[in-house]
Amino acid sequence: MTARRACQRCLARTWLVERLAANLEPARGRIQEVLALSNERLIAAVAGAAAERVRAELLAFDAEAAHAHAARHGVQMICRCDADYPDRLRGLVSPPAVLHVAGGVGRCLHLLAAEPVALVGSRRGSQYGLDVARALGRGLACAGIPVISGMANGIDSAAHSGALISGGLTVAVLPSGAHRAYPPAKRALHAEIVAVGAAVSELPGADGVRRWMFPARNRLIAALSAMTVVVEASERSGALVTAANARSLHRRVGAVPGRVTSSLSSGTNELLVRGADVVRNPQDVLDLLYGQGAHVLAAPPKPPLAPELDLLLAAVAEGHDTAGALERAGFPAEQHLAALASLELAGYVRREPGGRFSVTA
Repeated sequence: MTARRACQRCLARTWLVERLAANLEPARGRIQEVLALSNERLIAAVAGAAAERVRAELLAFDAEAAHAHAARHGVQMICRCDADYPDRLRGLVSPPAVLHVAGGVGRCLHLLAAEPVALVGSRRGSQYGLDVARALGRGLACAGIPVISGMANGIDSAAHSGALISGGLTVAVLPSGAHRAYPPAKRALHAEIVAVGAAVSELPGADGVRRWMFPARNRLIAALSAMTVVVEASERSGALVTAANARSLHRRVGAVPGRVTSSLSSGTNELLVRGADVVRNPQDVLDLLYGQGAHVLAAPPKPPLAPELDLLLAAVAEGHDTAGALERAGFPAEQHLAALASLELAGYVRREPGGRFSVTA
């Protein structure tokens, strides 16, 4: 199969956006509208005193150098002139001129052609939020639904990790450079995703990461997804930007209910008040996408347990099946309550009437 080549015009546009990255910072609150400007209008709007120099550099742009940069980093590209460019992105006022893909364009397009679901949320997720994100990612991937997220700390990374457990149907949308883990501490997760799924970005990643790239990235997460689910988010979370973008594109938005006393649930609970769909588990997502009962979730494979969870599971199996009984058996309350939630979300135990837990088959 012949390798795809992005066209000169689209590559030049991508170069221009990255060339003006520093100048775009003041416009991050209206980045979609700014990225929708033509090349000349963009230069006039943000280049300032460097405008003439930028125009000259744009005229001298070398597409072969862009292809060589991508090849060096194992990145493939597809531009919006290509008939196979993801249709969902065309609904944006500012669709990326080029999509840079680590993991292979073919595999990425296959994943995006399904009904992918975005799972997003706080970078400082609670144990509850992280457990729910992993369970949703695992269940959806098990059902054949690709999971899209931003690979950020917290909820995003937990969602990717859950999907990887069930076969790796996941796409990470990165702020700058598909070949480069961001945050850098997520290198191992990035490598796992690229090995079986895909990482994508609208920028080649030659110029580092700036703040405006995060809301720009969020619009891509929303656009590439058939539905966006916010798992856990405060009132100022960037995940709410993703949800707003999804609404503007007339895509479904769901939210996971959280404790009304938790600031990490204030954003998700507000989404529910404003009409977002309630998402409690992967089956809720399938029912919203395909209709009630049209796509029934098979039991996903159970993930391996950490040693401390193995001990707790054994204690429940031995009859220490309530919070009080576990505490009397030597499991501190502040630890075993979160651990029980982890076991429940992973499918190892179920909650019975009266606050008892039982081991599942």
